[in-house]
Parts: sequence; structure tokens; C-alpha cells
Amino acid sequence: MLENKDFEKQLYVNIQLELRELIGKLSFDELMENKERISGSVLTAAKDAVAMLGVQLIGCGVKDIILPGDIREIMNQVLVAEKRAQANLITRREETASTRSLLNTAKLMEDNAMLYKLKEMEYVEKITEKINTISLSGNGQIMEQLKQLFVK
Repeated sequence: MLENKDFEKQLYVNIQLELRELIGKLSFDELMENKERISGSVLTAAKDAVAMLGVQLIGCGVKDIILPGDIREIMNQVLVAEKRAQANLITRREETASTRSLLNTAKLMEDNAMLYKLKEMEYVEKITEKINTISLSGNGQIMEQLKQLFVK
């Protein structure tokens, strides 16, 4: 049996040293992407060191990666820029799809007079939904002119 009063501090220091050695070999992106792999590597590397303390290490993990303020600010700016770029790409795709749809509609209406008239009627319907009252004045040909909108 091994007596060690400060084994918790020694355990902490041993794991910290193994962790720092491993992290020192990784790039920033590798560090951010591979927390689970890092945990496994630290567990493997630290088992022997902590065994000398009379402790069996069953598991360990990387809980948080705390970045210095400058790096955190830069990462936030990168994240915002990436999200803006993604939103911009989505907007451009939607605009392209909308333009393609309008072009297809225009081609169909060019080839089909009935479809063109239906579209005209749809626009007239949208306009009339916003009108509360209509006041007509003039000679008796107004009704005839309205009828002409839908005949051809």
C-alpha cells in the first residue's frame, strides 16, 4: 500500500503535463475538431504516470477549451464571416431559382395567350383586393372597357 498525502495534486499535474504535451503538437483546427481523440490519447499517456501514484485512471476527458481573449475574438469574427458567407450563398441560390422560374413563366406565357390572360386576371384580382371603393364617372363605355380587359 502506498501512502501519498497530495496524490490529487500530483494526479492533476501529471494529467496536465500529458495534456499540454499532446496539445502542443496539434494545430488549432485539429485541437478544436478532435476533443474525443485528445481525451483518449491523454488517458493512454497518463495511465502509466498515475499508476506510480497508486491510482488507476479509468477515464478522462477534455471538458472545455478556453481560448485567450484575442483568439476568442478572432474566432468569433471568423464564425460571423462564415455564417454571412453561407447566408449570402443561400440568398444567391434563391435569387437564381426565382429568376429561372420567372424566365420559364415568361416563356410559357409567350407561347400561350390563354396563360397570359390568366396571369393578367390574377394581377387584376390582386389589385382589386386592395381597393375598398370604386367611383366611376364618364360616358357609358366604362363597363365595355372593363370587359375588354378580359377579352382577346
